[in-house]
Amino acid sequence: MASQPGTRQRDKVVLPVVEEELRVGKRKTTSGKVRIETVVDTIEEVAKATLEEEHLEVTRIAIGREVGSVPSTRHEGDVLVIPVIEEILVVEKRLMLKEELRISRRKTQENVEVPITLRKERAVIEHTPSQTSSKEAKR
Repeated sequence: MASQPGTRQRDKVVLPVVEEELRVGKRKTTSGKVRIETVVDTIEEVAKATLEEEHLEVTRIAIGREVGSVPSTRHEGDVLVIPVIEEILVVEKRLMLKEELRISRRKTQENVEVPITLRKERAVIEHTPSQTSSKEAKR
């Protein structure tokens, strides 16, 4: 008699051995679509800055003195002194210091607030599921 699973032969029990195998595979499916869009937002802000301005003040001082040579430009503290020379016709030619230009600096500062528009980009992402993925999800 042929032995069948679970039968006894001379006090021996024959048990079948079963093994399962697993095979894993992949397939491509479309799960949906993604749309990405950039949007520019504008933001109103106030730009603050300190503006600095420099003014020059010129003062003319009449001298009317005869000089032997051309005087050089010089500084007297923060004031720049530039000699202005004129030749005058006399029986002889002489250098006459006609005037000096005195140039001084004066700085002013002004705080200003100016409204400006800033632009900032942000990405908007919208995910749309495909019809095939929703059918598979129902299974």
